[in-house]
Amino acid sequence: MSTPVSRRRHLQLLAAGAAAAAGLPVPARAAAYPSKPVNIVVPFPPGGATDVVGRLLAEHLTGATGQSFVVSNVAGASGSIGHQQVARAEADGHTLVIGTASTMPGNAAYNKLSWDPVADFTPIGLISTESMSVIVHPSVPVNSVQELIALAKSKPGQLNMASFGNGSIAHLAGELFKSMAGVDMLHVPFQGSGPALTAMVGGHVQVMFHTLSVSLPHVQAGRLKMLAITDSKRKTQLPDMPTVAEAGVPGYSAITWLGLFGPKGLPPDIVAKLSDESQRMLAKPDVRERLLKMASEPASGKAAELASVLGRDLEKWRKTIEVAGIKRE
Repeated sequence: MSTPVSRRRHLQLLAAGAAAAAGLPVPARAAAYPSKPVNIVVPFPPGGATDVVGRLLAEHLTGATGQSFVVSNVAGASGSIGHQQVARAEADGHTLVIGTASTMPGNAAYNKLSWDPVADFTPIGLISTESMSVIVHPSVPVNSVQELIALAKSKPGQLNMASFGNGSIAHLAGELFKSMAGVDMLHVPFQGSGPALTAMVGGHVQVMFHTLSVSLPHVQAGRLKMLAITDSKRKTQLPDMPTVAEAGVPGYSAITWLGLFGPKGLPPDIVAKLSDESQRMLAKPDVRERLLKMASEPASGKAAELASVLGRDLEKWRKTIEVAGIKRE
């Protein structure tokens, strides 16, 4: 005589069999991810560090899963357009985004958005971190952070501080420096890294906080001067370059990062699969070497660390904007 439990199990099997016969999804098929090409949105034009990392990840995941992972460059509005597209996508793991310290916590701290970096996204894995650098035009008569502070204090509001957009990590790192050093420099936002660097090299603006990977070639060519890096410790690639904290602003730190996100509600098994593969990619010697050559530090690839970094930076940059008295746009 069958028990209620055995009858229930029998009915479950019959239902599953009927669903399979009808071509309907059954729970066992959830493991077959990805079931179609996956779109990785890079919220910037091709060629930058975010694009390079996105393509490294797409190449690895394609090889690991046997399914195509392709990069789509969806630039505009300081990365907001690409993020909005992913926030509205189905949470099935087939639309992902490379988020950054600028596009997510920076954007959310400064701008009024139609999406939220916490409420609308699922962290998958922290991919890399990178220091910023304090750079000046060669015509600026300073060779250290302390000299820059002294010059800025002697000419309040007369030094132009460039950034690659309101709410960008370059803007926020500069505002944090201004408040902690007690100086006044005029913020001049540009529409992207390229125009800002062009203005810096041309001497139209005097000071900038920029990613190390982008600024270093210009410094090595003599087009710009680097005074310090914004990390909490010195870089092995630049052992003689002090940190801002060492050079005169104790406690100062500002780094940027890249992480893989999906829409909110991404199933845990898909998050785990993508995070595991991100960690495997970051363990590859050739990938690590390429990131280090870009002045980026390979990160853990773990979802929990990405969530922690995002939360930390949201709080930090919101406080920076509040202390600076900047009105959100």
